Amino acid sequence: MAHQSDLIAEDIDAYLKAHEVKSLLRFLTCGSVDDGKSTLIGRLLYDSKMIFEDQLAALEADSRKVGTQGGEIDFALLVDGLAAEREQGITIDVAYRFFSTDKRKFIVADTPGHEQYTRNMVTGASTADAAVILIDARRGVLTQSRRHSYLVSLLGIRHVVLAVNKMDLVDWSQQVFDDIVADYRLFADQIGIRHFTAIPMSALKGDNITEPSPLSPWYDGPPLLRWLEDAPVEDVVAEQPFRMPVQWVNRPNLDFRGFSGFIAAGTVSPGDKIKALPSGRESTVARIVTLDGNLDRAVAGQSVTLTLTDEIDVSRGDVLAAAGDPPGVADQFETTLVWFDDEAMIPGRPYLMKMGARTVSAQVTEPKYKVNVNTLEHLAATRLELNEIGVCNLLLDAPIAFDPYAETKDLGGFILVDRMTHRTVGAGMIHFALRRSQNIHWQALDVSKAARAAQKGQTPRVVWLTGLSGAGKSTIANLLEKRLHAAGRHTYLLDGDNVRHGLNKDLGFTEEDRVENIRRVAEVAKLMTEAGLIVLVSFISPFRAERRMARELMAEGEFLEVHVHAPLAEAERRDVKGLYKKARAGQLKNFTGVDSPYEAPESPEIRIDTTQMTAEEAAEQIFTTLTL
Repeated sequence: MAHQSDLIAEDIDAYLKAHEVKSLLRFLTCGSVDDGKSTLIGRLLYDSKMIFEDQLAALEADSRKVGTQGGEIDFALLVDGLAAEREQGITIDVAYRFFSTDKRKFIVADTPGHEQYTRNMVTGASTADAAVILIDARRGVLTQSRRHSYLVSLLGIRHVVLAVNKMDLVDWSQQVFDDIVADYRLFADQIGIRHFTAIPMSALKGDNITEPSPLSPWYDGPPLLRWLEDAPVEDVVAEQPFRMPVQWVNRPNLDFRGFSGFIAAGTVSPGDKIKALPSGRESTVARIVTLDGNLDRAVAGQSVTLTLTDEIDVSRGDVLAAAGDPPGVADQFETTLVWFDDEAMIPGRPYLMKMGARTVSAQVTEPKYKVNVNTLEHLAATRLELNEIGVCNLLLDAPIAFDPYAETKDLGGFILVDRMTHRTVGAGMIHFALRRSQNIHWQALDVSKAARAAQKGQTPRVVWLTGLSGAGKSTIANLLEKRLHAAGRHTYLLDGDNVRHGLNKDLGFTEEDRVENIRRVAEVAKLMTEAGLIVLVSFISPFRAERRMARELMAEGEFLEVHVHAPLAEAERRDVKGLYKKARAGQLKNFTGVDSPYEAPESPEIRIDTTQMTAEEAAEQIFTTLTL
């Protein structure tokens, strides 16, 4: 590999030492489809001579075979490594590439421009210090250009280049360039990008990439590479209070117990007072341990193991922080959420929230608003669809330590994961804790759940009957309650229709309302088990995610899922309430089994086929299971 430094051949040790102390800039390229992001990175790699000779030979061969430049070198092929990318001429995944100059080292993320891969762009931007936003000079500022710029602003990237590319295709028109810059400046001012550097260029031809181009005598600013070399990389996190999320409790033997993690902000030294969150317990740093020996001081960006002077309880996912200036602890937040998944975000549906090594259950409330990325208008919304951005409240099942994202990215940024499929469905940034989360506390009660259950001489349980309308749930639940009552058991039956006359009468039958319907009933069922009751729940409850949420609210072994099955044709034939007839006639929207899906349980405790068993037999089977 040919490198720009002669030290490689003359004094390799001197070269490596010089390379070691160079600053590192992480930046990403983003923008709309076909704006030239991959070509730009390929050109930077080529011009900085960071390509092996065999790579160059392969690039020339690939350019002749699958390139888009008529046999000339297609620089995009250096980073479009997936077969699908080369076939379609687009970027799909995030490609990271390293290169260096005499002044600085770089890691560049080539992010896809297609709207469906916005989540990949967020991934690339999450660790970037700077952003190069490309604009095709022929097309100007497009919707995806605006979306990526808005995300750059949200993610706190302060150093921005507006790279107006393909200027050779508009004859290097200064008027075209000025119009694009003026258009972008109006938008940038609205989203909080106060400063950006606009550079006219041709990534394919190399104009204004590493050297000023004679084709743009009217431009007197720096070429892109010089801007990248000179862009300031502030070490802001080192000046902030100490923060270290614990990734691992290091216990190799009985004589050593340390807490390993990546320092997200600040500095730490032996003797410093620290606080473990969310527990709030305090101690003092005894040693800073690394593979190369103990340190007198560690700073943001280092991975270390801390030992403490006291044996306090610290677990993976906790945060060690400066005792005098700790982060907040809360379980309810206002956040900005970027939705990644083809399946819409449903308010009230439980997801997993991952922030560093901490994983908790989370529910997103109805969005306060979503953002039109073209006009920045705040639009009313009941859900978020793929690639939409909204401001939502987030409710967690346990408190976490946090800083606002604007202060500490590692303690303010998170992802949401689907509990069933484990897909990453969204990414978010915490603004602040909701005040009500600070004002509401658990009140200690002297009479416990166990005492209430003992008084009744029974074990609290939730029997959750789910199935299509007409399958026989309510009939079986009613017979089961009579059987339990006759046996001296203390029960209550929550029936889907009855609850909608009171507690849930404000809810309709949209997907969002169905999720909220089950959430409320599950919380009521939990309270009733706290009272020591056996609770029978008869609800269609069509979605697995909400049934799983209800199960997880209860104690281990307390939840009994009963799938009351009848084929759709049989349930529709029965049609006791005439609902299927209305749904088929278009008079009843979002009816389960007709125009709204039913997700059958995969592993219920009891499965009942009401075409093979009478309601009395089904009730007796459940009763026997409960009393075994």
